[in-house]
Amino acid sequence: MGGIQSLDAVVLVLYFGAMASMGPLFARRGRTTEGYFLGDRSFPGWLVGFSMFATSISSITFMAYPADAYKTAWLRMIPNFTLPLAVLMASHLFLPFFRRGKITSAYEYLEGRFGPNVRLYAACAFIFAQVIRISLILFLVSQLVEQVTGLNPMWSVVIGGAITSFYTVLGGIRAVLWTDFIQAIVLWVGGVICVLVVAMHLGGPFEGLAEIVRVGVADGKFAFAELRQGTFHKVPWGFDLTQKTVLLMLLMGMGNWIYEYAGNQNVIQRYCASRSPKDARIAMWICCWFSVPTWALFMFVGTALYVFYKHNPAPEAVAMLTGAGGVKPEGILPFFVINELPVGVTGLVIAAVLAAAMSSISSSINGVSAVSIVDVYRRRIAPGRDDPHYVFVAKSIGVAQAVIMIVGALILTLAQSKTLQDTANEITALTAGGLAGLYLLGFLTTRCDGRAVFCGIVCTLAFTAWMALIKVGAIQPPPPQWRIDTYYAGLLGHVIMFLVGYALGRVVFRRPEAVPKNLSLWTQDDTPLD
Repeated sequence: MGGIQSLDAVVLVLYFGAMASMGPLFARRGRTTEGYFLGDRSFPGWLVGFSMFATSISSITFMAYPADAYKTAWLRMIPNFTLPLAVLMASHLFLPFFRRGKITSAYEYLEGRFGPNVRLYAACAFIFAQVIRISLILFLVSQLVEQVTGLNPMWSVVIGGAITSFYTVLGGIRAVLWTDFIQAIVLWVGGVICVLVVAMHLGGPFEGLAEIVRVGVADGKFAFAELRQGTFHKVPWGFDLTQKTVLLMLLMGMGNWIYEYAGNQNVIQRYCASRSPKDARIAMWICCWFSVPTWALFMFVGTALYVFYKHNPAPEAVAMLTGAGGVKPEGILPFFVINELPVGVTGLVIAAVLAAAMSSISSSINGVSAVSIVDVYRRRIAPGRDDPHYVFVAKSIGVAQAVIMIVGALILTLAQSKTLQDTANEITALTAGGLAGLYLLGFLTTRCDGRAVFCGIVCTLAFTAWMALIKVGAIQPPPPQWRIDTYYAGLLGHVIMFLVGYALGRVVFRRPEAVPKNLSLWTQDDTPLD
């Protein structure tokens, strides 16, 4: 197997075998849509929480975060600091809207609040964003597989996508949650091992960690700074849409997390799969308190690798740091794993990277299948069929996603960017679709209806299209003083959605009837949550 030893290969085979076995193990228990998508709503909070955590820690975290910190600094960690505030809001304000009514999809709420067309828009926006996301994740993990095994990039993508899709499509949500739990443990172990190995090379566990911090501080690697033309520029704290600022990146993070916990099917599906509202809240906080330190851990891995290769220069590492010859920094962790980790440990860390990718991909495949069936196929195309039919179509959709994901990952091999963490943030911003603003309109207002929301959607899509065309150079950008950093496209999309919908709802499209019970914060009753 290319550059890895026999013991490493054994570790990987055992890992893949364990994950693949989850599909057949749970296949019999997913013969209804309720069982396939929600596990009959029977999961404890701790298991759901670890699944949410593993889903949030994708290969974007395991490879792109270290690459970003290695090449630049800690700027893109800023949005993650707002997660606890978003979870506090979601656990008290958002959760009741999804636990009532035994829904399966996050977008069923929107039909009751704004009508079927708004539901369809939100479902399609989610599907589109997830297809792009899992393609990026698969691409990242394929880089590692290619480097450590010597496989052709095409085969690296195909094999990684096929294995993950197998157990996800076959086993449904039960396979996803239990594999997520195992993968959460494996990926944390992998990250800690990388830091400890670097520290040992730098003089010992405590001396090495002190050296990483000392050099990182001296070289500005822990700063909230942006790399421009080879030098670091600390970002300001104020409000300026033309550049990255700490305040706006915190607001951007808050917007992302509000959407994540109010309108992302991958999260809402877990609210609904929990056996009680209390378990759902436990899951949310477990995810939060594990995710934030883990993101920081993998940023620290990147800083540690920078210090390691400053002490132990290697031409390949220098090329990844400087971008010489178009070499991307995402290769730094695989390079370190191959050349510095002991036999056996290498296989474990590779398994951890694969775990990070597989947990996110499996959740997205299952979530997209659920939305495609519940919000599109059963709602609009083929209503009234029996459950076995819908489960069969859901599995077929999962297979189709796998094909699209593999094609997308192959396309991304041609992408050029400062780092793929940078690309991931920009893609998230451009595909958000104003969904956080849409849900906040539903939760927090009573004046807005489907007509006002439709206008908000049109304005949001027009703004997003304008930003995307500027990004790819298809249209002339505005003067520098009027330019908007691409990072803020998602945040501004949410704001445009909310402000346009709310203003038109109050002034033009006055709602003729009251908001139905339990569909806004102001019309909730004391009915116990299920």
